[in-house]
Amino acid sequence: MPSSSAVDRFLTAIQTATIGECDAWSADATLDATVPNWRLHATGADAIRAEYARWFADPGQFGEFQRWPVRSDGGPTEMVEYTLSWTENGVPHAGHHVHLLTVRDDQIVADTVMCGGRWPASLLAEMELADA
Repeated sequence: MPSSSAVDRFLTAIQTATIGECDAWSADATLDATVPNWRLHATGADAIRAEYARWFADPGQFGEFQRWPVRSDGGPTEMVEYTLSWTENGVPHAGHHVHLLTVRDDQIVADTVMCGGRWPASLLAEMELADA
């Protein structure tokens, strides 16, 4: 059976809340994350794992999931967009992310991510009413 790609390993770790064991990043990988009211950077696999372990601490399910190859001079690049739903302390939550992932030698070397925030059940219900 062929091994999964770095992007596949990362996505599986998100869903299973196993970021701490994920080997998808190179030792010098970079993270550039835009989150509500903030922007943060991390360098190195350990720093990225530490940040993402906070983001993806609970098992979740993908919805509205899409992947696209992207042409880039920096190496093979893929864009991944998804909504993620999970339960945290008994409360349903969801979020919306877009990752631009650059891969070299089957390791993620750069991740630029846009995060729409974390939405608890009360806010999700409010959004649903606004869409009605």
